[in-house]
Amino acid sequence: MAFNKLNINTAPDGSVHLLQVTDTHLFADEQTGLLGVNTNDSFGAVIENIKSDNIPFDYILATGDLSQDHTKRSYQRFAERIAELERPCVWLPGNHDMQENMLTLEQHGVLAAKQLVSEHWQIIMLDTQLEGEPHGIMSQRQLDNLAEALAEYPDKHVLIAMHHQAIPVGSKWLDQHNLKNADEFFAVIADFPNVRGVIFGHVHQNYEFQFDGIAFIATPSTCIQFLPLSANFALDHQQPGWRYLQLTAEGRIATRLRRLSERSFLPDPKSKGY
Repeated sequence: MAFNKLNINTAPDGSVHLLQVTDTHLFADEQTGLLGVNTNDSFGAVIENIKSDNIPFDYILATGDLSQDHTKRSYQRFAERIAELERPCVWLPGNHDMQENMLTLEQHGVLAAKQLVSEHWQIIMLDTQLEGEPHGIMSQRQLDNLAEALAEYPDKHVLIAMHHQAIPVGSKWLDQHNLKNADEFFAVIADFPNVRGVIFGHVHQNYEFQFDGIAFIATPSTCIQFLPLSANFALDHQQPGWRYLQLTAEGRIATRLRRLSERSFLPDPKSKGY
């Protein structure tokens, strides 16, 4: 089965403007928090800041862990808040999500498309969830669909989105929860030099690295942040974040990371994990 496809528009200069939000970890109860941070409030603050930004975007990529308690109401809450941005949004599951209940997203206008195609680019959304496990696996079906999509548009630049990291980010405890069959993923894309970037969530921190000509980019969570380069579980005091991406007609990826400016969402420093 091929990916669900969506043809998307380009800007007058041929570029595509995207917004990435990730790891919202919402609950059915809007008063419930995660490690001392009210995730509903932090996501709401992010939405309000995006609305006040003057940075253009036409499509939203939500790259997993949208819920913490797996409830239909938590996904409905995500859909209601993201609808305030008045742009099409597509989603991926993370290790904390329940895909059966994520169908609620589609009922409330969040799109299920996994292959977004523009004049110069295609954006491929890959499911790396292994139900019940914190690490990721890319199924054979996902690998086959990826190969098919890449072969379908050999002349278009490619951005791949997934939840788990396919390369180490330098935090020992996080990197044990990576994409376990990343070698199979790299084997598929090896024959396609038009793959320009891979964006992901999961690691709750900013990460930008060039590897074999491909940009690997992680975006901070809209709630709690993990301390970079930490051997053991550790929280950071950086504020919730999100990312803008401009995909140019020539194949360049320009990004701008944004965070809440006020230190309103600080985690419980006594937290040992979640």
